[in-house]
Amino acid sequence: MQHEIATQKHEIKQVEQTTCCIVGGGPGGAMLALLLARKGVAVTLLEAHMDFEREFRGDSIHPSVLNILDELGLVDRLLQLQHTEVRKFRFQTVGGEMTLANIDELKLKYPFIALLPQSKFLEFVTTEAKSYPGFHLVMGAQVDELIEENGKVCGVRYRGADGWYEVRAILTVGADGRFSRLRRLAGFEPVASSVPMDVLWFRLPQHLSDGQESGGHIGNGHIAIMLNRFEYWQIGYVIPKGGYQEIRAAGLPALRQTIAELLPLMADRVDYLQEWKQISVLSVESNRLLQWYRPGLLLIGDAAHTMSPVAGVGINYAIQDAVVAANILGDKLKHGSVQLKDLARVQRQRELPTRIIQAFQSFLQNTILTNALSSDKLLTIPPLVRLMLSTPVIRTVPARLMALGPWPAHVK
Repeated sequence: MQHEIATQKHEIKQVEQTTCCIVGGGPGGAMLALLLARKGVAVTLLEAHMDFEREFRGDSIHPSVLNILDELGLVDRLLQLQHTEVRKFRFQTVGGEMTLANIDELKLKYPFIALLPQSKFLEFVTTEAKSYPGFHLVMGAQVDELIEENGKVCGVRYRGADGWYEVRAILTVGADGRFSRLRRLAGFEPVASSVPMDVLWFRLPQHLSDGQESGGHIGNGHIAIMLNRFEYWQIGYVIPKGGYQEIRAAGLPALRQTIAELLPLMADRVDYLQEWKQISVLSVESNRLLQWYRPGLLLIGDAAHTMSPVAGVGINYAIQDAVVAANILGDKLKHGSVQLKDLARVQRQRELPTRIIQAFQSFLQNTILTNALSSDKLLTIPPLVRLMLSTPVIRTVPARLMALGPWPAHVK
């Protein structure tokens, strides 16, 4: 395997020695940093951007994560932040309403998905981490090189605003998302799954008479979801894979008309879309690594297994990765030694739940979304899906997979 190890020399302004260096200040990286800091582990969290504000980042906090935050004694404070709650995954179709999953039926302590801006969630987690003396957060740290000695990753070099810095660590963790720089530097190649869709994200104004409920709409070959963001609606318009250029060539008036027909509630405000720069394109990917680790290096979250946005579970699986990693590695890091078998154990505990949820996402994509996108007629729900949605015992399975996963992680 050829690894991208930089050979150029830089003038290093400062060398920091820590126990664990985490690259990527998203939900998985921030949560792992908090959990390790709570255990007394010295941890440095490197975030490439200068703040956590990003347009249209995932922001669904599922019951699995609410339970984790409850175990940490943080959930009540988190839920004091402005948020909305989703208890059912419901789609309006030309044939009537379809409920894909009802979390209320699970009788959980927190039977809802909290929709909370990811920037607020990350600020909340990192603020809590700052109360522990071993935690160090560096914003604007663009990691460009791995430090490797005798076949082992020993840290990273990053560019800050005023030059190059070096962080040496017993363990380096890549939590830097679906376009993971560390994954590429380490020479890992993910195994990709076929995904039939991309998503256009944009905002439309919210009116007091709209109601508060988030939901989805399917009809005449089109799919859209509406997420309540208090002052506005966040709209996700699902399109066939690679179809953006064709939509753009047809022009904004055609897109506005399509949205107005699919979402009649929005017909009086689609003119808010005046420029293509108001629309963000998410190229949907789904992949996984065969191996998440090398000596001195572990990848978690989207860096190890990029999730489709179906059911919005990406944040929650990244955080559960972080919990398992902290459970297994925390004490070992505190004592100054992590072996390859310890990193393998993290993957072993998290790989099967990840593969199950990716298979579930693929099932939904191929049985419902592909059918909906390819048909200009009434959506026909496949018999197997109708059976799942109508059988009392079976119909809770989609809700449980979305809310908790096959077996949720718990803080030790």
